[in-house]
Amino acid sequence: MGKIYVLMGKSATGKDTIFRRLIGMKELLLHTVVGYTTRPIRRGETDGREYFFVGTDEWQRLQQENKIIESRTYHTIAGDWHYFTVEDGQIDLKKQDYLFISTLSGYMQLRKHYGEESVVPVYIEVEDGQRLQRSLSRERRQTKPNYEEICRRFLADQQDFSETNIRDAGIQKRYQNADLEECVGAIAQDIAQSPGLSGAAKKYENAR
Repeated sequence: MGKIYVLMGKSATGKDTIFRRLIGMKELLLHTVVGYTTRPIRRGETDGREYFFVGTDEWQRLQQENKIIESRTYHTIAGDWHYFTVEDGQIDLKKQDYLFISTLSGYMQLRKHYGEESVVPVYIEVEDGQRLQRSLSRERRQTKPNYEEICRRFLADQQDFSETNIRDAGIQKRYQNADLEECVGAIAQDIAQSPGLSGAAKKYENAR
């Protein structure tokens, strides 16, 4: 059986960059799943690549049809934004391993749906001051920067990723993203050596 590796962490911990780097390591045999969101598309994004961008009506319809595997709702300045994974045929653990970006809540929902043995947490950390600087730099590049939302999310992260919540989710290992290369390398090595990956460990070691 395949595994789902779930990248988690507070905002601006580098999850998107780490995700792209790991997916780019073909020797790890990881596949992506395109999630869904009701938030507005951002500059530089493409529908069906980062997410499937849908309306609230579509989110409600999928809920009513019990097709949502896991979901997260962010109460933003612009209203509620829903992020979710849909049972749409993208996931087949009999054939492949997958890499997700999610939250602690999303991780717990995935684990409940697919089983604890099939879902592996990958928790990323960055010093808070550095995270805030990264968030501000990223927001400045938007057409209409929303600094109020940056502050809201920064404070919300302190609650969502509290030490109590991390402990309750069973997170034991943490990856420090002070140095991107070292962080990606440590995660890749652990994925390669994880039980159940068909030949991935050998391929990764041979490629180094």
